[in-house]
Amino acid sequence: MRRNRAERGAPRPAAPVLDLLSARGHTLAVAESLTGGTLAAALTAVPGASAVFRGSVTAYATEVKRDLLGVDAELLAERGAVDPEVARQMATGVRDLLGAEWGAATTGVAGPDPQDGQPVGTVFLAVAPPGARRAVAQRVEASGDREAIRAQTVAAALAALHEALVEAAVTPPGRTDRSAVPGSSGNEEDAPTGQENGPAAR
Repeated sequence: MRRNRAERGAPRPAAPVLDLLSARGHTLAVAESLTGGTLAAALTAVPGASAVFRGSVTAYATEVKRDLLGVDAELLAERGAVDPEVARQMATGVRDLLGAEWGAATTGVAGPDPQDGQPVGTVFLAVAPPGARRAVAQRVEASGDREAIRAQTVAAALAALHEALVEAAVTPPGRTDRSAVPGSSGNEEDAPTGQENGPAAR
């Protein structure tokens, strides 16, 4: 699992992501929790986004993650929603639900208060490339108030998508396992536990 400290105030534009998707003839769907639709808003702010952006699911409630995106109920009960595996399942779930080649997801604690032992700014992203059975998760260490944390999360998600698309462009045909996405080490350590059922953890 990769770790990244998002840069405040320097979001990566969505246009390069959409350009890379268009060049490959691929589409994207996103599932959002703490970002509350702002990742989808950043993508659709670019003219022509409809050619590659399939849509989004704002899965703010835990039961929406479970019932609509297919996140494992036992996983949610044991670890809560702020977890890298939850992000992975959200990404693959929205990709398959909306019929896209690529999926991306965000989940975390935006504040202002910690939630069930998870500090404010704990965020997990995931990117699910075409054909991959399992998405790749990335931890983001965000800071600031709710607005800042959400903005940093969007920027980090766009950066992760851009990096994955660039890597996919030079990946040999037919390679669709987890190693097709940069930083996929298969390391499952540091997976936090906690719930995302309160106002702080969205």
